[in-house]
Amino acid sequence: MKKALALAAMAIAAVAAAAQDAQKPFCGTLSNDEYNVYLTIDFHSEGISVPGHEILGKLPGYLAKRRNSFYWLVTSARLSGKRKAELELINDYGSEDLEATLTQKDDSTFVLTQGDGSTLKVPNNGKWQKLPKKLEFKKR
Repeated sequence: MKKALALAAMAIAAVAAAAQDAQKPFCGTLSNDEYNVYLTIDFHSEGISVPGHEILGKLPGYLAKRRNSFYWLVTSARLSGKRKAELELINDYGSEDLEATLTQKDDSTFVLTQGDGSTLKVPNNGKWQKLPKKLEFKKR
């Protein structure tokens, strides 16, 4: 009986968590395996601390490369509708910035489209690698 109750409680918690994710699509970690980059975002409460950059306070999110300490910081994020967000990003040196949009295609697929400003570049084997203007991410 205890096992059945515990199982029911876990099922209810899983359903509630899934419902919360559906209500907050712009919250979590999105990854692109082809370029080894990921986005950690929370556009709803803007409560992300960037590792090694905590002095900047809480931000809407950041774009990072795996196994690297370079970041593009999301300095502002404005939701425009249920499936689109307009972003402003700056690199962690403060030397480059850009505007972009993040659009939700389906429950787990998002597309980051670069707009005005600099081109997104990340370190790759000692050189700078430009990222494509449209980059697809999967929600983890």
